[in-house]
Formats: sequence, structure tokens, C-alpha cells
Amino acid sequence: MEVFEAIRTRRSIRVYEDKPVEDEKLLRILEAARLAPSAGNRQPWRFIVVTDPKIKEEIRMVKERMRPPQARGPRRSPLDTAPVVIVGCAIPEVSFPGTDFWKIDVSIALQNLVLAAWELELGTCWIGVFHEEQELKKVLRVPEEARIVAMITVGYPAEKKEPVTDRKPLQQIISYNHW
Repeated sequence: MEVFEAIRTRRSIRVYEDKPVEDEKLLRILEAARLAPSAGNRQPWRFIVVTDPKIKEEIRMVKERMRPPQARGPRRSPLDTAPVVIVGCAIPEVSFPGTDFWKIDVSIALQNLVLAAWELELGTCWIGVFHEEQELKKVLRVPEEARIVAMITVGYPAEKKEPVTDRKPLQQIISYNHW
């Protein structure tokens, strides 16, 4: 699959087949993340690959407790069926000094991972709606100096989605030489 085709057709997958992801594919998508550019080539990232069902359930429960009370209740989450959760973390002190580039660096690496996964016929869903709480860091044994940027669920899609078509036209989002 060409890169542009992966960008055009990739969709967030929220339901996965009950099928493990092969180690070779996991290593390939993690390699795609590793090869991402970063400010000053500092590579401030660390990736936690979660496959243990108990830990995935703990993550899901922490995320559920973080939701506002009015939003809680029965609701399907990609964490319910994903065989793998990849947690993208950053070590800010490794990042380019005096900046918050670590957030961008980890996000770029995770986007590489997402596109590589799609090329390998794996679905993903970016989970960024969470508060970085001590509880989640404790479950994952993330050291105090590190930060959790986002989580990506990974697995074989159990749903088929058409490419997104509701994007703004280029004319609405670009200008040349100045605003």
C-alpha cells in the first residue's frame, strides 16, 4: 500500500477480531515509530506494549473512572476487544531543552505506527481522551519523570469502514505566504 493510500483509507477501528497480533507485525509497527523524526533527534519516546488481558482491563477501568459521572455507563470501548494496547510515553527531560516538543515527537512516532499498522491490515484507534493520572501511571509502572501522551489500540478489524469523506476542502485550510 502506498503511503498516501494508507492516509486516505485509514479509519479508527473500535472493534477487533479475537485474534492475536503476530510478533513480527508488532515489531514492524514499533520500528515505524522508532524511525520517526524528533526535535534535535532526541527521541524522547518509550512505548509500552500491553498484551496481558489483566493489565488491559485495569487500563480500561482507570479510563472509565476518569470519565465524568454523567458519561459513565455501558459503552463499547476499543479497549474492550483490542488484543494490543500501545502506550506512547515521553521523557520530557530527554526532549529538546526548554520546549514541550516531546508531545509532538511522540505523536509523530505514533502516527507512523498507525499508518504502518494499516499497511499490515491491522486496525488502530488513538485514545487520547484521558487524564494522565497517577493511577494509570501506577498500573503501567511509568516512572514519575515520564509522561503518557496517548494510547493506541491495535488488532485485526472486526468492522469495515469506508474512507472519510467529510474533510474540509483544501481551499478552506491553506493560504500561501501569509494568513
